[in-house]
Amino acid sequence: MSMAIQTGRTLPAIVKLFAELRRKCKMCPRIERFWLWLNRFYCSTLLKRAFWRLIILPIHAWRLIIPNCPPDHPELIQDTNEYYCEYDSTWEDPTSEETSRKRTNNYTILSTRQRDDRRMPNLQFYLGQRASSPDGIYIEDFHNNWYGKYSKLERVHSYIQWLFPLQERGMNYQAKELTKKEIEAFLEDETAKKRLVKSYKFMLDFYGIQLSNDSTGEVRRANNWRDRFDNLDRHTHNNLRITRILKCLGILGFPHYQAQLVRFFQEETIVKGNLYNVKESVLNYFISAVIVQQQRKELVEYAYKLYEVKHLFVVP
Repeated sequence: MSMAIQTGRTLPAIVKLFAELRRKCKMCPRIERFWLWLNRFYCSTLLKRAFWRLIILPIHAWRLIIPNCPPDHPELIQDTNEYYCEYDSTWEDPTSEETSRKRTNNYTILSTRQRDDRRMPNLQFYLGQRASSPDGIYIEDFHNNWYGKYSKLERVHSYIQWLFPLQERGMNYQAKELTKKEIEAFLEDETAKKRLVKSYKFMLDFYGIQLSNDSTGEVRRANNWRDRFDNLDRHTHNNLRITRILKCLGILGFPHYQAQLVRFFQEETIVKGNLYNVKESVLNYFISAVIVQQQRKELVEYAYKLYEVKHLFVVP
């Protein structure tokens, strides 16, 4: 709106001018006081026109140069933009359902972890005090009734997280992550550790391998190795399972088992040329899972010496 003012403009124009000033300056106290004074004089007929000519120009100049409300009133919004609109909390976007859901999920996860710290579900599973979820299988039933059921073991994906728990999430969201307290308690419980070794033998049989020495962890081919190797080479998701098994052994008290199994796979893949689809996992994942540094170094050196395409080998 153009605010050019002629010196002969009447008092109502000045009142209108101050009305706009009052709006633009957000009820600045100084302008408010002058506004009240001006209204009183507007109602009087004693003032002559010449007086208003003297006051119009200063008022107009004040309007042009005043930037905003004075600094001694910081609570007043500073604005010189004619398109400015006052803040209104109703303009805020309501919290989206997705954000609310995330917050709820985070709270639920935190609460679940706190409960798990107290209950130790993975240790309870290995002590036979609770069943796996969602399968509802106890550890003894698993060892006794699932052994040799190769088709079932290949098809079902929810048991491996219970047999070999880690401090990270897996595909089965109903499985529980290992906690530090669980690890400490597991390492002190001989029953749980013996059952973990039994689970290890259980899965080795599924892959056509035997644990030939419980003390050293040495392994060898099982009698049905050809058939099981063929299955392992065709279903590469088992590479992830083996990586999980190796990590779990290192965490729960059997790090000496790790290097023996990795060396076995090195011999089968690099030296003997079997398990073509497993070789890359052996080099880049199985070796990295070994927690004893010296053993890991020896495995790297051995693989590097044998593997013909050395530039493709990732050193952990």
